[in-house]
Amino acid sequence: MAPPCGSGRRWSRAVKMTLYLFFLIPMSSAGNRNTNTIFGKKQKLEVQQQLKRLNKPALKSIESPDGDIIDCVDIYKQPAFDHPLLKNHTIQMRPSSYPKGFSFDEINDISSNSEPEFTQPWHLNGRCPEGTIPIRRTKEEDLLRAGSVANFGRKKYHTIPHAQNNYLPTDNYLPTDHEMNVWNPYTQEENEFSVSQFWVENGEYGQDLDTIEAGMIVGEDLYGDKETRIFLYWTDDGYQSTGCYNLNCPGFVQLDHQIAMGARVTPYSKYDGDQIGLKFYVWKDVNAGGDWWLSINHRDFGYWPSSIFSLMSDSASRVEWGGEVINYHRDGKHTTTQMGSGQFAEEGPRKASFFKNLNVIDGLQIQRGPRDTTTFMTKPNCYNIIDYGGFFYFGGPAQDDVKMIA
Repeated sequence: MAPPCGSGRRWSRAVKMTLYLFFLIPMSSAGNRNTNTIFGKKQKLEVQQQLKRLNKPALKSIESPDGDIIDCVDIYKQPAFDHPLLKNHTIQMRPSSYPKGFSFDEINDISSNSEPEFTQPWHLNGRCPEGTIPIRRTKEEDLLRAGSVANFGRKKYHTIPHAQNNYLPTDNYLPTDHEMNVWNPYTQEENEFSVSQFWVENGEYGQDLDTIEAGMIVGEDLYGDKETRIFLYWTDDGYQSTGCYNLNCPGFVQLDHQIAMGARVTPYSKYDGDQIGLKFYVWKDVNAGGDWWLSINHRDFGYWPSSIFSLMSDSASRVEWGGEVINYHRDGKHTTTQMGSGQFAEEGPRKASFFKNLNVIDGLQIQRGPRDTTTFMTKPNCYNIIDYGGFFYFGGPAQDDVKMIA
């Protein structure tokens, strides 16, 4: 009989990526919160004040079929400029430099009015005009799910330290041309999530750590449903007091008026059918202050100004790709929360989740495929990875343990 899901640990040489799995047992169960019992008058006032700070005046608002409201906000009045270091920031409308050996011809040929290569449900009911950016409106229930105003939009679980001691750092490199396919993994509990993403990092957790991150997430606790959404994240101090998801705190400067962070991505990939992919590019614009640019499916989406970082104002030292889930170990059993497609890596093309076209930049030079690679896998019987050199499949259903543990 195979060992139960969740037992054992396995290491192998592969692409420089991580598969995380954290087992957390909550002190109390999470459920629907009653605003009258949890929040007093002072807390309710704080919620209303925070909503006013987060939701900038909209030139146009679009109600999405899935219940989201997308506000079209003047690009010069976006949340980024509430950051004390960005009060006098001049928006960079285009990158001034690209990595050597890397072709952005597709990006340069794309007009700001062209359609993105994927859709979001709110597109069915309208688009934001040029000169604005789409921002998913934060609602009162979003803040209440977070438990407190201070916790909203921030990571509750700090996952980097488990991988921190297992990487061979190099200088000045970051991911560029990589692609992941879009799935809608099942999550069991309200406070559990499933993520496929990349991390660009410098520093050490517990001392000083800077990261920029982006990918896809199913997080009911954050968004109120079990749908896959696109996200970005950053921190300048190891998730302690800086950084947040999307535009929920000042920092990231968005330029694109077609893609809304935190909104759903559709359609999903189909098992043994059509595969829907998202391409992410990240690079440092060395000719214009060293800002970190993010491109999504050949669109210059926006950038993290270098001034909001300490260590990463100069360079990054690691890049990681992978998946992450959380397990609340309800009733002493492993979660049924899926990673990626919910299929093990052995399923392969059109069935398992993938990252492909993995490239890194060392200095300003493109290096096809990562180097100094290590795989970090916490629960190989629940979720696994197979490397094929330059791309890998990963994921898993994580259901065996539910059946095998009494």
